[in-house]
Amino acid sequence: MDYIIFLGFAAGICTTGAFVPQVVKVLKTKSTEDLSLIMYVVMTLGILLWLIYGLLIKSSPVIIANVITLVLSMVVLVMKLKYK
Repeated sequence: MDYIIFLGFAAGICTTGAFVPQVVKVLKTKSTEDLSLIMYVVMTLGILLWLIYGLLIKSSPVIIANVITLVLSMVVLVMKLKYK
Protein backbone atom coordinates (compact mmCIF):
# COMPACT_ATOMS: atom_id res chain seq x y z
CA MET A 1 0.00 0.00 0.00
CA ASP A 2 1.27 3.42 -0.91
CA TYR A 3 2.59 5.20 2.19
CA ILE A 4 0.51 8.33 1.43
CA ILE A 5 -2.71 6.30 1.38
CA PHE A 6 -1.61 4.52 4.56
CA LEU A 7 -0.97 7.90 6.20
CA GLY A 8 -4.44 9.06 5.16
CA PHE A 9 -6.09 5.97 6.63
CA ALA A 10 -4.07 6.33 9.86
CA ALA A 11 -5.20 9.95 10.19
CA GLY A 12 -8.78 8.93 9.48
CA ILE A 13 -8.69 6.22 12.14
CA CYS A 14 -7.40 8.71 14.72
CA THR A 15 -9.86 11.50 13.96
CA THR A 16 -12.86 9.20 13.53
CA GLY A 17 -11.94 7.17 16.60
CA ALA A 18 -11.87 10.36 18.65
CA PHE A 19 -15.65 10.68 18.22
CA VAL A 20 -16.46 7.16 19.44
CA PRO A 21 -16.13 7.76 23.22
CA GLN A 22 -18.40 10.81 23.02
CA VAL A 23 -21.04 8.92 21.05
CA VAL A 24 -20.92 5.98 23.47
CA LYS A 25 -21.23 8.33 26.46
CA VAL A 26 -24.18 10.22 24.95
CA LEU A 27 -25.97 6.99 24.04
CA LYS A 28 -25.39 5.54 27.53
CA THR A 29 -26.27 8.59 29.60
CA LYS A 30 -28.73 10.25 27.21
CA SER A 31 -27.20 13.51 28.42
CA THR A 32 -25.84 16.20 26.13
CA GLU A 33 -26.15 19.12 28.52
CA ASP A 34 -22.42 19.89 28.54
CA LEU A 35 -22.05 19.74 24.76
CA SER A 36 -22.19 22.84 22.60
CA LEU A 37 -24.92 22.71 19.95
CA ILE A 38 -23.16 25.34 17.84
CA MET A 39 -19.90 23.38 17.96
CA TYR A 40 -21.59 20.18 16.78
CA VAL A 41 -23.51 21.98 14.01
CA VAL A 42 -20.30 23.60 12.72
CA MET A 43 -18.32 20.36 13.14
CA THR A 44 -20.94 18.33 11.27
CA LEU A 45 -20.98 20.88 8.46
CA GLY A 46 -17.18 20.78 8.29
CA ILE A 47 -17.20 16.98 8.12
CA LEU A 48 -19.78 17.11 5.32
CA LEU A 49 -17.59 19.55 3.41
CA TRP A 50 -14.54 17.28 3.90
CA LEU A 51 -16.62 14.39 2.54
CA ILE A 52 -17.59 16.40 -0.53
CA TYR A 53 -13.95 17.38 -0.99
CA GLY A 54 -12.90 13.74 -0.70
CA LEU A 55 -15.46 12.73 -3.31
CA LEU A 56 -14.26 15.45 -5.68
CA ILE A 57 -10.60 14.42 -5.40
CA LYS A 58 -11.51 10.71 -5.25
CA SER A 59 -9.56 10.06 -2.05
CA SER A 60 -10.60 6.84 -0.33
CA PRO A 61 -9.13 7.72 3.08
CA VAL A 62 -10.89 11.10 3.13
CA ILE A 63 -14.19 9.63 1.92
CA ILE A 64 -14.29 6.64 4.28
CA ALA A 65 -13.16 8.55 7.36
CA ASN A 66 -15.62 11.35 6.78
CA VAL A 67 -18.60 9.11 6.04
CA ILE A 68 -18.06 7.35 9.37
CA THR A 69 -17.30 10.57 11.25
CA LEU A 70 -20.35 12.26 9.74
CA VAL A 71 -22.59 9.46 11.02
CA LEU A 72 -21.02 9.66 14.50
CA SER A 73 -21.29 13.44 14.62
CA MET A 74 -24.88 13.33 13.44
CA VAL A 75 -25.77 10.83 16.18
CA VAL A 76 -24.50 13.26 18.80
CA LEU A 77 -26.19 16.21 17.07
CA VAL A 78 -29.55 14.39 16.91
CA MET A 79 -29.23 13.35 20.55
CA LYS A 80 -28.37 16.95 21.49
CA LEU A 81 -31.56 18.17 19.82
CA LYS A 82 -33.64 15.29 21.20
CA TYR A 83 -32.52 15.62 24.84
CA LYS A 84 -32.36 19.42 24.92
